Amino acid sequence: MSSVRRPAIVAGLRTPFARSGTVFRDLTAVQLARRVTQELLERTALDGREVSEVAFGQVVASVLAPNVAREVSLLPQLPRTIPAVSLNRACASAGQAISYGADQIRLGHAEVVLAGGVESLSDIPILHSKPFTQILLDVNKARTLGQRLAAFARVRPSHLIPVSPAIAEPSTGQSMGQSAEKMAKENGITREAQDRLALMSHQRAHAATISGRLAEEIAPWFGGRGMDEVVTTDNIVRGDTSLEALAKLKPVFDRRYGSVTAGNASSLTDGAAVCLMMEEARARSLGYRPLAVVRSYAVAAVDPGWQLLMGPVYAVPLALDRAGITWRELGLVEIHEAFASQVLSNVEAWGSKAWAAKLGRAVPVGEVDWERTNVHGGSIAIGHPFGATGARIATTLANEMVKRDVQFGLISICAQGGMGFAMVLERV
Repeated sequence: MSSVRRPAIVAGLRTPFARSGTVFRDLTAVQLARRVTQELLERTALDGREVSEVAFGQVVASVLAPNVAREVSLLPQLPRTIPAVSLNRACASAGQAISYGADQIRLGHAEVVLAGGVESLSDIPILHSKPFTQILLDVNKARTLGQRLAAFARVRPSHLIPVSPAIAEPSTGQSMGQSAEKMAKENGITREAQDRLALMSHQRAHAATISGRLAEEIAPWFGGRGMDEVVTTDNIVRGDTSLEALAKLKPVFDRRYGSVTAGNASSLTDGAAVCLMMEEARARSLGYRPLAVVRSYAVAAVDPGWQLLMGPVYAVPLALDRAGITWRELGLVEIHEAFASQVLSNVEAWGSKAWAAKLGRAVPVGEVDWERTNVHGGSIAIGHPFGATGARIATTLANEMVKRDVQFGLISICAQGGMGFAMVLERV
């Protein structure tokens, strides 16, 4: 019997993904994460005592619950002695949680891991300005009423302007949208090509919604006072959109010469997703049939001031090398769609001889076949809760690999900070 420990994805589940400020606007990330994990435990009939660890990704954490994974591990179905860790690798956070779980299983440190991610951009922390924060600290330290009044007397109207977390690079000050616009210009990605990719994403996600394919991976959300408001589908998918409708949208980040619009970019999204991971032999001994094992993964980074979202160009070939396979052996590919310009830039680079030379490779990484790529749509249509997307993609890919009897599948995710994440799954 082989002594190699193989980390397997046994099942995955997610909430519906919703545009921020809509159906999940009154919920916290903890509520979303706990709900989807609870449903996964119920559907798989897993004894909570089997869980070794919980790992969750989150990008914009709440100051009230900074370790969301620990809050998940305190579900009634789980012993309170289960350790938990929250991770942040920006948009690849849930992918990082899965790779962490895979490593823990390979090392023999865990048998069963709940790995996922969550984001509630409807419930982000709003901060005080630095001057007002200092005043409040001085008030708190004051020993007399006079000292408190003196501190408050320093308050100016400008101090009261709230500070929201920015979706921008601290190192460059540029937003991800501005970086996507830069990539479109430097790589010659046209507006029409971006809109066509967005249209394909919506059409495929809509078809998968209508057929019930995506519903298999969604835990319905019950809300309202009487728990009679049921959300079962993603609310960003637009099956009725068209190239004409997308073409009418104005550029957001470069209003005069730009091509990145709200239609060909992912939306700010609320949602959670989680995967049940087990050591393969342990899964079978418990009566579970694994969907796929984590064959390899890789992370890479580029200078954020260059082309921010090109990290996957470097991470993908590294993950393939570590898996001992080539692009041609991939039966399915899932590419995170932060922006259409980012996807098309990555795709162009993987198939380019010039880029092969930059990567120190004799031949290009591979040509993307859209008949095997993002077959049920992607983040442009489905949505992108930063911390959850990786687990959503892994779940869809693993399930589809089983349905199509595909041996190898690839995940590619770009992330803030110039990072790229890739993972190879293998059908078992």
